[in-house]
Amino acid sequence: MKYWNNLAALISGDAAIFSLTLRFGIAAVFTVLQCILIWLTVVFFRWTRLKLTFLVNKYIPSLTIKKFRILESTQILGVLYLVLKGFTYAIILLQLFLIIPLIFSLFEPTQDLAVSLLGHILNPLKQAFTGMVNYIPNMITIAVFVLITRYTIRSLKFFAVRIEKEKLIIPGFYPDWAQPTFNILRFLIYAFTVAVIYPYLPGADSRIFQGVSVFVGIIISFGSGSAISNLVAGMVLTYMRPFKPGDRIQIQNVTGFVVEKSPVIVRLRTHKNEYVTFPNSMVLTSSIINYHTSTAEDDGLILNAEITFGYATPWEKVHEILTSAALKTKHILAKPCPFVLQTSLDDFYAHYQINAYTKNVGHVPSIYSELFANIQNGFREAGLDLTASHFRINLVEGRSTVPPDKKKPVP
Repeated sequence: MKYWNNLAALISGDAAIFSLTLRFGIAAVFTVLQCILIWLTVVFFRWTRLKLTFLVNKYIPSLTIKKFRILESTQILGVLYLVLKGFTYAIILLQLFLIIPLIFSLFEPTQDLAVSLLGHILNPLKQAFTGMVNYIPNMITIAVFVLITRYTIRSLKFFAVRIEKEKLIIPGFYPDWAQPTFNILRFLIYAFTVAVIYPYLPGADSRIFQGVSVFVGIIISFGSGSAISNLVAGMVLTYMRPFKPGDRIQIQNVTGFVVEKSPVIVRLRTHKNEYVTFPNSMVLTSSIINYHTSTAEDDGLILNAEITFGYATPWEKVHEILTSAALKTKHILAKPCPFVLQTSLDDFYAHYQINAYTKNVGHVPSIYSELFANIQNGFREAGLDLTASHFRINLVEGRSTVPPDKKKPVP
């Protein structure tokens, strides 16, 4: 009997040693497999990095928006490398979190630790999965609102494009109002949609989320006072229609062409290629002269120049010379015909004003220059001198002295 007990004890000890050895072997196999997986992950990371380098250099030389270079290809590669590196580390950490509890579960002293580690991994996953399942009704509600918003905006854009291209005419609604009105409606619809889906967002009831929202709202309200006033002024200017891009206008003694008309500013390019920027709030409170309005709606823009001439020359002759000079000027219209106005009669000369029509408002400075030259040539060819006489009176001890040739005889 004692023999059999000793044999059983020996076999039991051998079985325990065998079981422990087997567990160590399995743990070693798992460790080797884990090392192989980590090595494969690193190799895949290196291969993907080379592939990304090739693709970016070939298809994405740089990120450019409206001729403004935002990111160089090297910077784009740096961002992609960082994302790929983070993804690789995440995979390696996930492998370790899965393999370590599995190895600990093979040995009785570390089984509780394995259960604890698995709990730290599985419990967050379980909570995330449960939260996602419970959040499905809210996701469906948000998706419905987003779809309604999307197709509403598409419909508005369809009508806005047709109105802008004058394929759809609404009495009293100008085509250049279409795009600004669409932008305003789109903003209002987006704001309404955000307000509606806000309660359905995850964490909307948390104090942190509410605090961040209030903080952002305060910053925007304090920092955007002038911006909002410019936006409102830009909206008013849009529906006032005082000018449009490309028009030649004058704002605060600055004359130029409208090269940009945004919700915040108006930018002019003068004839000297100077760019002058005005905030919309300033433009709204300033007087605006639009030279293109007359060109589009009337016979053309009227250019005028004034001269003075003595009474010895008949006014008909002066009218003829001025009209002929205007007709010889490039970009001056023959019909309607230029005309002359006598604006005043002074003691020694009369004021004449030549008025001529043009539709080339972009050449106004050169038109004036050529017109002045033609006026001088016209009077020179007629043998007339444009120089007006000037008389000087000197006061000496309270008495006036007049040049001898201008003294009147004493009766």
